[in-house]
Amino acid sequence: MTRTVLATASAALAQQVYDATRGDLAALPLGPLPQETSALLAATGGEPLDVVVLDAAGAAEHALALAAHLGQECPTIAVVLVSDEWADLARTALTNGVLDIVRPDASVPELELALGRARHVAQLRAHAALTGAPGNDAASNRGRVISVASPKGGVGKTTVSTNLAVGLAKAAPQSVVLVDLDIQFGDVAHALNLTPEYTLVDAVRPAGHDAMVLKTYLTLHETGLYVICGAENPAEADGINAEDVANLLELLAAEFRYVVVDTAPGMSEHTLVAMDHTNDLVMVTSMDVPGVRGLRKELDTLTDLGMFTDARHIVINFADPSRGLSAADVRGTLGTDVDLLLPLSKAVPVSVNQGVPLLQSGGRGPVTKQLRRLVDRFTSSPVAETRTGPRRSWVGAR
Repeated sequence: MTRTVLATASAALAQQVYDATRGDLAALPLGPLPQETSALLAATGGEPLDVVVLDAAGAAEHALALAAHLGQECPTIAVVLVSDEWADLARTALTNGVLDIVRPDASVPELELALGRARHVAQLRAHAALTGAPGNDAASNRGRVISVASPKGGVGKTTVSTNLAVGLAKAAPQSVVLVDLDIQFGDVAHALNLTPEYTLVDAVRPAGHDAMVLKTYLTLHETGLYVICGAENPAEADGINAEDVANLLELLAAEFRYVVVDTAPGMSEHTLVAMDHTNDLVMVTSMDVPGVRGLRKELDTLTDLGMFTDARHIVINFADPSRGLSAADVRGTLGTDVDLLLPLSKAVPVSVNQGVPLLQSGGRGPVTKQLRRLVDRFTSSPVAETRTGPRRSWVGAR
């Protein structure tokens, strides 16, 4: 059943799209884009439409107007724009309801990927419309955002993040998403033995779209956990800004029961924005003097700002009294209690190297037991309000 329509004046593009859809295509006669959406909607002979492909060559404004009208008349349709002006059109296209922009010289495999995603989005939207899925404005259904942070790297923050997310996913399958927000050097994909088709760079692009679009950029882990993996290299992540992060977390919180965020070490701009949208903050450091002192500075900063005063969860990793520090020493330096001590264990590096979190493989070791306790803190306690505040409150706080 043909549910894809193409409007173009290019015979070459028509052939490429025809090949990409294996002939399952209704194409308007070659020529300028139609003036009204009615020609597009009638192209399939009355059958419901999934995807509309618009060639914007020489008519970008008109193509955007058609996309906006289609979005109003048939919200489930996914619109794909063909243009070589991606950088200039991206933001405007997103706000006008365009799902994706592909180049005029895109290969057949590239078109297959874009059109396949578009069909998937259209199907998700149609299903949501039939089932009455809640929208993003349902504040009472907002999920619990849990950010995992650390004052410095190398303290096991990603190990804690992935185990927490896997543990929550076991308690609430298909209702948990893990976001790798270590913008430049995130390693969640390796920690979960994933080879993602899409990364954080792709996921922040549909900020102007609905959550159905965003879901097509998630990677599904075998435990039922959804994951947004970090960028493949630091250069790719340069374009991700604070607004992108804020929009992404709010979209995810509207759709998932738990959103776990693995932040970058320290207090980067992206981490601070994540904190603004966070219900609970898990602070991780290692059981050594530099790590504990760094955590004390971070806690003092948050206290001065009045943030997470009753929603902090302090985790000390690599706990080993033989190294010269005791739990009492740590508590004394921090000036507060410690929620969890994760003992030094040979099982942890093995787990990391295999890409299989301890809470996925099971077992009854002391570290696994403590990680289960961390999960229990969120499955058995009520959600706290997000600790949002004016952005200027961060000035001078680092």
